[in-house]
Amino acid sequence: MKAIPLILSLVFLAASISVSAQPLTLNARSQKVAPDDKKKQYKITQSILKWEPKETAIVICDMWDEHWCKGATRRVGEMAPRMNEVIKIARERGVLIIHCPSSCLDFYKDTPMRKLAQQAPKVETKIPLQRWCYIDSENEAPLPIDDSDGGCDCEPKCRTYGPWKRQIATIEIKEGDAITDNAEAYYLMKQRGVKNVIVMGVHLNMCVLGRPFSIRQMIYQDQNVVLMRDLTDTMYNPRMSPFVSHFSGNRLVTQHVERHWAPTITSSDFTGKPEFKFKNDK
Repeated sequence: MKAIPLILSLVFLAASISVSAQPLTLNARSQKVAPDDKKKQYKITQSILKWEPKETAIVICDMWDEHWCKGATRRVGEMAPRMNEVIKIARERGVLIIHCPSSCLDFYKDTPMRKLAQQAPKVETKIPLQRWCYIDSENEAPLPIDDSDGGCDCEPKCRTYGPWKRQIATIEIKEGDAITDNAEAYYLMKQRGVKNVIVMGVHLNMCVLGRPFSIRQMIYQDQNVVLMRDLTDTMYNPRMSPFVSHFSGNRLVTQHVERHWAPTITSSDFTGKPEFKFKNDK
């Protein structure tokens, strides 16, 4: 009878190894204009990506413990549990997890995760690595929302300051993960042979596109990039153009990414659950 638990353990171990060895299957959505379309209209296209886990990283952008905008802080708190669930599954599959809470590295300075990012050797790049990648007028249209007021949708508008001290604690940081907020992310990817990048976090119209570890920068360095569109948010105030709800503004910026930068996927590809939705998104 003692052999039965051993046999079951071996079966579960074999099943676990089998799953972790399989490629990630990602249902990617993008928007393209057909070459023969005289009206130049974008159409949604779907594709299946098969990525090797060991060649893939998840970048978590600026999921701070607190934001100057109370609405932004609340939505980060809503997303964080689903994000942690995705990260846990991805980590178990062998995906490299890179936590990027900008301006908060002192909080993690003595951790193995911070040192892991620091030890990656610098590499030469054809296109210089940038501290911030601004709107690229040669490759993208202007953003479809007006965020010139900072994007706070609260009434009254919140005071702008920098309250963040760390990444939100809901998102677990484990052994083997890395912590950085700069070009170290790319150096680590090159060291590990990572060529595929899944980006999640906030805020899509700002840091998720512009940070040195995020979408524009990674594409400039010829990485394969997708955005997890249900685990991101936008700094957008509905009292500004185009005068739609906050969540419609978020979808408009997602559309901008799909048209000009990268395909998008959802957390469903990892969890098997319906995609995440903010509770106030009607």
